[in-house]
Amino acid sequence: MRRDARAYLWDIQQASDAILRFIAGHDATTFAEDELVYSAVERKFEIIGEALGQLSKADPELAGRIPDMRDIIAFRNVLIHGYAGIEHRRVWDIAQSALPGLRMAVEELLREIAG
Repeated sequence: MRRDARAYLWDIQQASDAILRFIAGHDATTFAEDELVYSAVERKFEIIGEALGQLSKADPELAGRIPDMRDIIAFRNVLIHGYAGIEHRRVWDIAQSALPGLRMAVEELLREIAG
């Protein structure tokens, strides 16, 4: 059974919120030193990328409205397949700079879909 596009957006929203909770109170150094936190953040980024990849198959037009969609999916692939070369600073920077915009775009799409 195919999932509704809203479910993928909701997954992205929930994973984004979790990342923001996980990194609260950290800076780049303490983030890189806390294996539990950086592992959890990386996992949530994997979920975001996978949900966006699935959304792009279920509703390409809707997914295309998410800024940097292809970059987000590519980042998920790096996390999964290039795990040995992941730099915690890069993950931290993405969480700080790109995640809030993604979160806002997804929230707007969910509001729009809800009517």
